Amino acid sequence: MQRYIEKVGTLIESFPYIREFYGKTIVIKYGGHAMEDERLKRSFATDMVLLKLVGINPVIVHGGGPQIGDLLKQVGKKSEFVAGMRVTDSETMDIVEMVLVGKVNKEIVHNINMVGGRAVGLSGKDGGLIIAQKLFHDDNGKKLDIGLVGSVNRVNPLVIEALDREKFIPVIAPIGYDETGATYNINADTAAGAIAEALRAEKLILLTDIEGVKIGGSLASTLTASEIPALIASNEISGGMIPKVNCCLDALRGVNKTHIIDGRVEHAVLLEIFTDAGIGTEIVN
Repeated sequence: MQRYIEKVGTLIESFPYIREFYGKTIVIKYGGHAMEDERLKRSFATDMVLLKLVGINPVIVHGGGPQIGDLLKQVGKKSEFVAGMRVTDSETMDIVEMVLVGKVNKEIVHNINMVGGRAVGLSGKDGGLIIAQKLFHDDNGKKLDIGLVGSVNRVNPLVIEALDREKFIPVIAPIGYDETGATYNINADTAAGAIAEALRAEKLILLTDIEGVKIGGSLASTLTASEIPALIASNEISGGMIPKVNCCLDALRGVNKTHIIDGRVEHAVLLEIFTDAGIGTEIVN
């Protein structure tokens, strides 16, 4: 009996959060180990269905770097990176789009639908969702051309809003196009942040392969936007965490709260949203 009472206690703890977030949109960037481990893939899909069932609108933006790298290797093409960005010629772009839209996206959609959800796969090309522009790498003041890598120019959220109204879960591959029709590969964190801002989402959650942002070796549960520049300047925040934190800062122009959490933890999204303690690092205004 005590075990059942504890389960009821967990439900009671989640109640105020369900009420607070009912009818609101939460954008989740899905990537890293959570996309590769079968147990974690199922737990993530279950989390998304549960959110929808309690009246919260999850919007998923996914990556797929390892899968792209695997196919490039199979066709004998070497992966090349500049500052963490994949150098993308036209042949590589075809493979990126094939993997992200044709394989990874459909697997995520299938996983959600198999546990009772109603997911729909999209790319930034669908409904004019993501209009991109060419991104140049700044190499000590010089513009370095890294191919068909893009940044987000603007987001048209109408297709996402239509799916939300009809109780579907949008799953988005970060591919966009520019005014000339050229296709671009866009960083998934960047795309998720721009979509969250355009939707005026309640939360942006980035799933990563680390606990969150660590300051002085310890996990920082909360950081404010005003603290971030000094932490970057002092190298407390460094390496691959910098673009993730900057993504959160950009999203805060339209999003209430942003979170960087450990996607290696089973049901990480539910733990962040529905528990008093939460997990990972939240970055707020």
